[in-house]
Amino acid sequence: MARTAPLETRNHDRNSAGMTYVYPVVSRRAGGVSVGVNLNPNNACNWACVYCQVPDLVRGTAPEIDLVQLESELRAMLTAILHGDFMQTRVPEGARRLNDIALSGNGEPTSSRVFPKVIALIGQVMADFGLVGSNEREPAKLVLITNGTLADRPYVREGLKQMATLNGEVWFKLDSATAAGMRVINQTRITPEKQLARLAVAAALCPTWLQTCVFALDGHPPSTAEQEAYLALVRRILSEGMPVRGVLLYGLARPSMQPQAARLSALPAAWLEGFAERIRDAGLEAKVSP
Repeated sequence: MARTAPLETRNHDRNSAGMTYVYPVVSRRAGGVSVGVNLNPNNACNWACVYCQVPDLVRGTAPEIDLVQLESELRAMLTAILHGDFMQTRVPEGARRLNDIALSGNGEPTSSRVFPKVIALIGQVMADFGLVGSNEREPAKLVLITNGTLADRPYVREGLKQMATLNGEVWFKLDSATAAGMRVINQTRITPEKQLARLAVAAALCPTWLQTCVFALDGHPPSTAEQEAYLALVRRILSEGMPVRGVLLYGLARPSMQPQAARLSALPAAWLEGFAERIRDAGLEAKVSP
């Protein structure tokens, strides 16, 4: 691996290992080392979230994936982490544990048509390193960080089913529960109603958390109407019996690389915790990462 600089939570450089598909990060939400798998090295996504940290973001889908190279990179990274001096030389003390392998990267990972093949490949590598089931190592999670827009596609459903057998979790993006909010934040015309249907699909197939980014826009936190719409959606999730585990509520920890960056600012940790408490009162667990 090309780079030896220490990792820290405010830098999720996808090139930190000199690889195409695989990169390590210290995740504030995971509380340890997360091995990222980037299926969008072309910086293409079907959304353009205003807080996105990807430079030169374009609209599009994942490119063709070299599965042989992906497997080679993943094995090399796990070898360095589990059998080399990676933890001692690159990870701050207190975060020296492998928490997960996370499909995230520079775009929507489920836009890759080989998504289920990628899940199968990762599952085999995890098994070979003793990271699944009741092997000698502590099982690692397999996390999918997704905007959920393709969760109802057959090939994505197939991958989610496989993930459920690999200690998998889906982090399903929901930054706003209003159509207007989604247009502003995610720059999509998909409706919350449609996303709720896709959330139901994902949650039925694999343990699923909502992942919500909150921030100030032009100096103002989400409006009262936005907050109430979100809480109403939480109550609806519960009333409809969707097995959603809870909400991962997080703020801005790294600068946006999008044209709207100057309009965004972080909210105080107390604001996030206050909103998290309202989510808990509505009936879902909420974890906060300021």
